[in-house]
Amino acid sequence: MHFNDEIKKLIDDKTKPIGSLGLIETISEKICLIQRTKKPVLLDPKIIIFAGDHGIANSGVSKYPQEVTYEMVNNFLNGGAAINVFSKTSSIKLQIVDAGVNYNFKNAKNLIDKKIDFGTSNFIDAKAMTKTQFMNCFKSGKDIINEVSKTKTNIIGFGEMGIGNTSSASMIMSYLLKLPLSKCVGSGTGLSTMQLKNKVEILNKAKKFHGTIDDVYEILETFAGFEIVQMCSAILQSYEKNMIILVDGFIGSSAFLAALKINPKIINNSFFTHRSSEFGHKILLEYMNVTPILDLKMRLGEGTGCALAYPIIQNAVNFINDMATFENAKVSTESND
Repeated sequence: MHFNDEIKKLIDDKTKPIGSLGLIETISEKICLIQRTKKPVLLDPKIIIFAGDHGIANSGVSKYPQEVTYEMVNNFLNGGAAINVFSKTSSIKLQIVDAGVNYNFKNAKNLIDKKIDFGTSNFIDAKAMTKTQFMNCFKSGKDIINEVSKTKTNIIGFGEMGIGNTSSASMIMSYLLKLPLSKCVGSGTGLSTMQLKNKVEILNKAKKFHGTIDDVYEILETFAGFEIVQMCSAILQSYEKNMIILVDGFIGSSAFLAALKINPKIINNSFFTHRSSEFGHKILLEYMNVTPILDLKMRLGEGTGCALAYPIIQNAVNFINDMATFENAKVSTESND
């Protein structure tokens, strides 16, 4: 019997009607396959929040000023954000990365300094970053995961913070999936109908300026934020370390999409923690043919979906390890009559 069949039989033999635990069974099976074991374990879970500023924010695509990026990073460091609350509830360690915030954090405790620059260039009429900056981003993301792996962490989620980053994510999605921006752009920080229309117009100008781009690396170099590229690289390296990867909402999924184009195998280690109410996320999830664990009508980012979905993943692991089978519980199976 193949290992896949052994896991399926183990799940079906638990004291329940076959398939009655739905997505919990699917999660359990996938984790067993990732770890190649019938006794999976979750070790030292972490969520890494990558923060960076975006030149495109200066074109009026966001409801909030750019200063909110560094103010929210300070909020993360002080324990006051939603992700702090949710990760604490689930005993998940948080790591905050300055990938390229337009602020000088002087001797900030517990902040990982991977600053590439003080924000990207405005991609309305230039590439967001130079090739050197892009390569440094990729190295930083990989290095962070190499450090994390020394702690035996085998499950990791990713969050982000950066005013303007839904615009970057929308451009990445539009180019990688060859979709019009109207299908990719959402309200982000809560834009009005008029503000949203203006956002689409601004991004279409950028698309017209840059023209056709097919290479995933060049798409990232042209439109991504430093935090998105570092996240993309970190996702790829997490797969190399055989970690369980937790994907958050729209921006995290856009970074994941880019990583998926580079290495399609990463899907085998990944869970999409929730369906964001950000407009393009539903289309992204459908393209990748994945079922999110939660749908809470959220669109906050920060890795909040990862923290909230983690207890469900914990229960899926406990189910496979601790729930009795019909045989050892001496419970009758279905009748053959």
